[in-house]
Amino acid sequence: MRQSLLMCSPKYFGVQYIINPWMENQVGKVDMALVYQQWSEFYLTVKNLTDVKLIETQPNVPDMVFTANAGLLRGKTFLLSRFRHGERRLEEPYFRSWFLSNGYKVVDMPGDIRFEGAGDALFQPNRDLLWSAYGFRSDYKGHEVLADVFGVKTISLHLIDARFYHLDTCFCPLMDNRVMYYPGAFDAESVKLIEANSENNIIVSDEDAGHFACNAVLADRTIIMNHASQELKTRLEQAGYSVLTVSVSEFLKAGGANKCLTMALDELPGIANFKNAA
Repeated sequence: MRQSLLMCSPKYFGVQYIINPWMENQVGKVDMALVYQQWSEFYLTVKNLTDVKLIETQPNVPDMVFTANAGLLRGKTFLLSRFRHGERRLEEPYFRSWFLSNGYKVVDMPGDIRFEGAGDALFQPNRDLLWSAYGFRSDYKGHEVLADVFGVKTISLHLIDARFYHLDTCFCPLMDNRVMYYPGAFDAESVKLIEANSENNIIVSDEDAGHFACNAVLADRTIIMNHASQELKTRLEQAGYSVLTVSVSEFLKAGGANKCLTMALDELPGIANFKNAA
């Protein structure tokens, strides 16, 4: 079976406010012709490797194109995001409606806990392990909820560089208990936790990190990314991956890249069965 992903048209995309450092000085400066060109090339690339479903775009939520932030999904359980910024909270009803209408169980974060979905929580392939971040958008106190809802071990990672405000901007779980990540985005204790709970990791340079190389889409042994230096590409190929670079540079103006533009609707083929899938 092929993996399924959720995407959203960039029809209403644009930088209309500033809620992260990438948006600084970018309001109103998005080239929409280039946006459509880049999104279409990326969409066709992903569609060739996975089954893609589309959620209807809405005019009042320009960042809805970043479907990864909608929530966290495993099996048929979808934990809806509760965004930190009011501009993005407007997306929540649209994603709730889509997942309910497609047969998923939608769960809410309790109280006032902030949580930004697969932007800040990433499952490790073939393990009941969830990497969860806090520091800018998601709250540390939500990690216990994640562990309870999904029945997995949750490792808390502290983000300290505002450029990498979501975990998926600087961290990418790979197969074989390996991760690709940029150490400069984390505090020292988090780096120790990453290294203690994974192996043979791929460390990303400042240059590659600045092009959101870690914000990559994994489709079996193919990895799709905005940018990769020759050194990084070689290391990934040596680890058994086919590397495709598809530029989404216009979306970086809003602080997102390839991974942000997709949400996995199921797990990679061969991943262990999820306890709470029903």
